[in-house]
Amino acid sequence: MSHKLATPEDTGSDTGSGTGASSGAVGLRSHLGSDRAFFLLRTIFTVAPILFGLDKFFGLLTNWDSYLAPWIDAIVPGTAHQAMFAVGIIEIIAGIVVAVAPKFGSLLVVAWLAGIIIDLVSMGQIFDIALRDFGLLVAALALTALAFDRLQKMTASMIARLITSCLITARRW
Repeated sequence: MSHKLATPEDTGSDTGSGTGASSGAVGLRSHLGSDRAFFLLRTIFTVAPILFGLDKFFGLLTNWDSYLAPWIDAIVPGTAHQAMFAVGIIEIIAGIVVAVAPKFGSLLVVAWLAGIIIDLVSMGQIFDIALRDFGLLVAALALTALAFDRLQKMTASMIARLITSCLITARRW
């Protein structure tokens, strides 16, 4: 068993003199953290919006109508209660999009949370929930970054495998 110390090149950090590519067991372990973070964030931003969306129809957690700012209630058609049904549908869709296409779904959640924060702050009363939602917005941005990074890593990995396969095939000839 090798007890090699991690260098910036091994961890995928671009602070070293290398290319930033991972190598060896240490490099593989360095991606475990980002893979776990991606999985956890994708899971919570899939499950939570779907559950919150469903609760807009059942009202088990709270009276959602009271979270709609009066100025928004004045411009949307119907009652606040009917608006919350539409909100529920949008939240369910957002959760599904995060599950299927996290790169785009996470941006949808960021935009949605920004709208919720504007709604809550404009009411002038529910700053604690607005602050919590800001933390969720930052977490959704982290998911976006991980999703884009994950796509780049997968693309680079596929290109490296293709080149390796071509070289192996060329050596056989």
